[in-house]
Amino acid sequence: MSVEFIGYVSHQESSEIHLPQGPAVNPPYIAAVAQAHEYGGFDRVLIAHSSASPDGFQIASFVAQQTKRLGILLAHRPGFVAPTLAARQLATLDHFSAGRTAVHIISGGDNTEQQRDGDFLEHDDRYKRTDEYLDVVKQSWTSEKPFDHDGEFYKVRGHRSLIRPVQKPHLPVYFGGSSEAAIQVAGKHADVFALWGESLAQVAETIERVRAAARVHGREHAIRFSLSLRPIIAATEDAAWARAESILERAKQVVTSNPNFTRRPSEPKNIGSQRLLAEAAKGTVVDKRLWTGIAALTKAAGNSTSLVGTPAQVTEALIEYYRLGISTFLIRGFDPLEDALAYGRDLLPLVRAAVAKEESAGAVEERETVHA
Repeated sequence: MSVEFIGYVSHQESSEIHLPQGPAVNPPYIAAVAQAHEYGGFDRVLIAHSSASPDGFQIASFVAQQTKRLGILLAHRPGFVAPTLAARQLATLDHFSAGRTAVHIISGGDNTEQQRDGDFLEHDDRYKRTDEYLDVVKQSWTSEKPFDHDGEFYKVRGHRSLIRPVQKPHLPVYFGGSSEAAIQVAGKHADVFALWGESLAQVAETIERVRAAARVHGREHAIRFSLSLRPIIAATEDAAWARAESILERAKQVVTSNPNFTRRPSEPKNIGSQRLLAEAAKGTVVDKRLWTGIAALTKAAGNSTSLVGTPAQVTEALIEYYRLGISTFLIRGFDPLEDALAYGRDLLPLVRAAVAKEESAGAVEERETVHA
C-alpha cells in the first residue's frame, strides 16, 4: 500500500496564526505555494470550499497552469449546480490539468454555513442528495449513451456529455463526514475516505465503520483512507513542543483580535468537530504526540490537531496510522509556505522510506506464509 501526500493551497496567506494577508485572490501567493508543494514532492494539494471563498474551479485551473506534476484535490459541495454541469466542469478541468484532478465531496455539516448559500436542507437530507448527485455525476462521466434519471432531487432527460475525464473510469472521489449518513454514502461512492486527525483508536473505529458500509456494495477493499493533520516538526523534540506552545500563544492573539476568523462562535454541530473536541477533552496530548491545543482553542474549526516532534518521531506516529490502513496524509502547517518546504525536505522522504520498508517486510512475510 503506497503512500500519498496532500498539501493545501489557499486563495491568500492565512492560518490560525496569520490574519489574512493581501487581496482575497492573490495569484502570486497561490502560485508560490503550489510550486513549493510540487518542489517538495507532494502528490496533490487541496483547494478548499466555503460559502465565502473564491471560486475553487478557477483557482484549481490556475494551479494546474502554474505546475507540471502536482495533482489537485478540489473540494466541491453538491446542491448548488446541476450534477450534469458539475460532471462536465470537473471533466474539463481534468483535461486542462492533464489528468491531475480529483474531487473532494463535502455535503456540509453546518446548517448556518449552508444557509448562507441558500441551502435549507437538513443534515441527513443533504447526504441523501449527495448520494443521488454522485449517481448522476458518475453516469455522466461514464455513460456512452444518453440517459434519463428520475430521483428525489434531480430529474434528467436524454443527457449525454461530450466531455469525459482523462482518468478512467473517472476522477478519484474523496469523501468525508463522521455521521452515520455520511458513512453510508462513503461506502457506496468514495474512492478515498477522509478523516480528521483523531486518536489511533478512533481512526481504527472509523475505518471499520466505512469498510462495513462499503462491504454492502462489494467495495470493502476498493476504498482507501486519508488522515488530515497539522505536523509541527523541529530538530529536537523539546524545540518542537516549544514551537507548538508558541503557535498556541500566537493563535490566541489572533482569536482575540478577530474571533470570527478561526474560532466557531458556538459549539460545533457537525460530528467530526465534536469528535475532535472529545479527543481534546482527554488532554492536551493524546496517544504519544497528537496535540489538541489548537482544536480546543478554535472549537475544532476544521483540520486542527497536530503531531509534534522531530521528523523521525512524527514519521513513527504516521506509520502507526499507516498500519491501521491510512495511505494518504493531508498535511498543512501553520506557516503555510515555509512548512510546505520543510515537510518536503525533512518529513516526506522519511515517511516514504518507512512505508517502503513496511511494504518490503509485508511482501517477505507473505512469501514466507505461501511457502510455509
